Amino acid sequence: MSRNLLVVSALVLFLGWPAVASASDREDDVKRIQHATTVFKEIMDTPDKGIPQELLETAKCIAIIPGELKFAFILGANHGRGLATCHTAHGWSAPMFVAIDGGSVGYQIGGSSTDIVMLFMNDRALQNLLSDKFKLGADASVAAGPVGRDAAASTDVKLRAEILTYSRAKGVFAGVSLDGAVVQSDKSGDQAMYGENVDRHDIYRGKVAVPESARPLLHEIRSYAAQAKAS
Repeated sequence: MSRNLLVVSALVLFLGWPAVASASDREDDVKRIQHATTVFKEIMDTPDKGIPQELLETAKCIAIIPGELKFAFILGANHGRGLATCHTAHGWSAPMFVAIDGGSVGYQIGGSSTDIVMLFMNDRALQNLLSDKFKLGADASVAAGPVGRDAAASTDVKLRAEILTYSRAKGVFAGVSLDGAVVQSDKSGDQAMYGENVDRHDIYRGKVAVPESARPLLHEIRSYAAQAKAS
């Protein structure tokens, strides 16, 4: 009886999960930004184990999905929510909110989680990010990103892949394949932060003001990208 009850409870939670995951309010957005800032800073502060700074300087956009969700044990559901910011003529844009589902997202049985970072390296990758939904490996080529401060050895990877992907689990940061994962816009997150009439293309073009909560994150990204440019 207890086993049947557990199965029923898991099904109820699983079926209710998409509705929970799709809703967002401003407080959720601010927490996501804060978590993304912490993830990025911790990754880049690890000597010789972060994202090559040259890649940050040349990337069109960077997406960060903090591993804060605890639902992977329910029928193997993989879902994460985070944000993306893009390199514009006026600096890094205000964040646009994103979600990622399925594929090798990396949430582990038992509820431990994995941080995901994606670098969008060219215009086609950027256009995918600005769309409602796209599939890694199908709509955009994807490869495990190189790790380390020196990007000299990553030239071939940069030429091959439109999107470079990374994960961090249990303190270990490495390039990882996310073939099959679906990335989609989180419109409820955008609207909660910027208002109902917000357009993702306007966010990308810098027409939407950067919220105060996002300034520390953009400062960190700017700082590491500038170090690469200077060197």
